[in-house]
Amino acid sequence: MAKDITDLKIGVLGGGQLGRMMLQSAIDFNLQISMMDPDPNAPCAHLVKDFRVGDLQNFEDVMAFGQALDVITIEIEKVNTEALQKLVDQGKKVFPQPNVIALIQDKRKQKTFYKANRIPTSDFILTESLKELQEHTSYLPAVHKIGKDGYDGRGVQMIRTEEDLHKGFDAPSLLEKLVDFEKELSVVVARNASGEINCFPVVELSYHPEANLVEFLFAPAELKEEIAEKAYDLAKDIIEKIDIVGLLAVEMFLTKEGELLVNEIAPRTHNSGHHTIEANVTSQFEQHIRAILNLPLGDTSLRAPAAMVNILGEEGFTGDAKYEGLDDVLAMQDVHIHLYGKKITKPFRKMGHITVLGKSTEELKVKARKVKETLKVKA
Repeated sequence: MAKDITDLKIGVLGGGQLGRMMLQSAIDFNLQISMMDPDPNAPCAHLVKDFRVGDLQNFEDVMAFGQALDVITIEIEKVNTEALQKLVDQGKKVFPQPNVIALIQDKRKQKTFYKANRIPTSDFILTESLKELQEHTSYLPAVHKIGKDGYDGRGVQMIRTEEDLHKGFDAPSLLEKLVDFEKELSVVVARNASGEINCFPVVELSYHPEANLVEFLFAPAELKEEIAEKAYDLAKDIIEKIDIVGLLAVEMFLTKEGELLVNEIAPRTHNSGHHTIEANVTSQFEQHIRAILNLPLGDTSLRAPAAMVNILGEEGFTGDAKYEGLDDVLAMQDVHIHLYGKKITKPFRKMGHITVLGKSTEELKVKARKVKETLKVKA
């Protein structure tokens, strides 16, 4: 007889802000959650009854964590997939599946997968070293991305001219042709084990010019209906071809010619879906739980237009976090603050996010900018 979901022992590899928000949805479902993170002071450390300190990339640590669990998921891709596969072989359910995580851990394999499966993406060249990169000056301007371990804007360098070549990576990487895009978009799509698929409304992303992190997000994206439908079709095509159970964030470029190109994908809850907590009928965190437990997927409709502002540590400040302007932001209408419980701030570190609801994109842009200018994280 199948276990009731409240009897399942569910493990999450990673105890950061994504795990923290996932945990909030898990509490609503009265689920038993265990978490492991290398940081004893991770955002989830004091919020979950069974929190363990361990190396997510260490085979033995991941195996030991998984032994007493029924279902295992992730909030970060940087995990030991060999251990996860062995846990699958032992009868544990692991979503997203270890082979999917392994594919997405390597940006080179991602891009090769797109090409092999006729998924539209920018042109690219695989490079093995900095010396090899310097042989491709005719490919510039381009973006150099390290194959493994790039995260939150790290491991990405813009190479516009020969003078920039020294910024590249002396490691297996890929060199992508620079895309002359109109907008950067994202679709978060979910799939459960029964094959049910559901997309969240497409959003538009605005990146910080220095940190290469999402600074603002607007939902829904201002698009022609046919472009939005193409974005949904592309996200559904990828999640089926990659055969993932769980959540998949699909980041795309909309070119000035009206073409959609896949940039990157993430097999987990994602920064481009944070607004869904307040703005959508079902949040991305609840949807991820529904998907990995093979429950019916939730309604993804927008309740209201929304913007999301990432709260980043200010440049020039490292140390115990202090939030300036918090009272002023709390006094604003339809503004919802999420702080991640990180004690130490660093330049551009994600310290939280703010969701702003409104009636129009124009209103949201004004309110989001005001929020950004008002709340500062210093030390």
